Amino acid sequence: MEFKPEKKLGFGLMRLPQKNPNDAADLDLDRVKAMVDLFMERGFTYFDTAWMYCGFASEDAARVALVERYPRESFTLADKLHDGFIETEDDRDKIFSAQLRKTGAGYFDYYLIHGIEEDTIGKYESLHCFEWLLEKKRAGLVRHAGFSFHASPELLDRLLTQYPEMEFVQLQINYLDWESPWILSRACYEVAVRHGKSVVVMEPVKGGTLARLPEEAAQAFRSLDENASPASWAVRFAASLENVMVVLSGMSTLDQVRDNTDYMADFKPLTEAERPPASGPPRRSEARSPCPVPAAPTAPRAAPCTSPSPSTSPCTTRKPGSAGATTSGPSISPTTSGSPKYSASPKTASAAVSARACVPSICLSRSTSRRWQTISGNERPYIKIRPVRPRRAGLLFVRPGTAAPRRA
Repeated sequence: MEFKPEKKLGFGLMRLPQKNPNDAADLDLDRVKAMVDLFMERGFTYFDTAWMYCGFASEDAARVALVERYPRESFTLADKLHDGFIETEDDRDKIFSAQLRKTGAGYFDYYLIHGIEEDTIGKYESLHCFEWLLEKKRAGLVRHAGFSFHASPELLDRLLTQYPEMEFVQLQINYLDWESPWILSRACYEVAVRHGKSVVVMEPVKGGTLARLPEEAAQAFRSLDENASPASWAVRFAASLENVMVVLSGMSTLDQVRDNTDYMADFKPLTEAERPPASGPPRRSEARSPCPVPAAPTAPRAAPCTSPSPSTSPCTTRKPGSAGATTSGPSISPTTSGSPKYSASPKTASAAVSARACVPSICLSRSTSRRWQTISGNERPYIKIRPVRPRRAGLLFVRPGTAAPRRA
């Protein structure tokens, strides 16, 4: 297999269909096999798994649905080392050996140091994980080495300068986060381009958010192509970037596989009329060619809340190991006059995300993190809240009915 797959769509094995919705590891392997078969039948070959996906069952599913049913050279498989499961250098090899056993793959076409952030890079470097990964490559157990990344462009530049042997980087890129001051998708992508690195895209549909748009945004897409799904625009946005070698989609139904492989089989990049301008998405008032990317409302940042008021309520953050302890956090409702007021209710939280509305004091998105907060009744199971000041002061996760911290 060549370094870059022939087709730009990859199958992320992290949201596979379940038999029991209350048990992430109880996968419907017959449905998984059907999804893998259709994906392979249509000429797509890149599969992505990880140690903790699907309640630690994703790698086993890759073996049963893919590795045991197709010739090894007919597909490529990516796996990852996550900092949450290693404390010593020996742990690296224990995890890696278990991954080879669980997948039955014999070797990994791509292997990544997983989820690098400012607060995880220290562990990876102290345990010499970059050097360890290159040793696996020299031993023939890994063909291509890289890492996935959730931090600042400055850190990315430092890592790619310090470890030039890394061949690719996996970044969160979608049109919602492209100019985001929190996710910094565009800035990180441009760093990768300057270093000549290929990019694997994660979260192109933002965990499904960009597949379920408000009617106004959905109508803007339909005006350009009435037959194209909202998800297709999101995936094509990411795949149209020149240095992107593959866009991962965490598909969970056969219909999703069918839709994604339909428009990606003969991939066509976004046209100039469809593409956002170079400086970012246009405002609604700008007279430009039609652009499917919904515009973001503008409002000054609100100061972090410190006390209750009629218009803003302080969030409370449960500390790990403490059921009742709280600390002051960012306000849920913006104070800017004339701006829509979002609360923590399910519908408004969902609307804030899918309408490309970044509330002045917080940003809502789906991702991974380390601390959890309970907001009862919230329909969106993974909503990340990042305080504005300090910009990278930490990430909070919203999980319904969960007060205890849980490592992603």
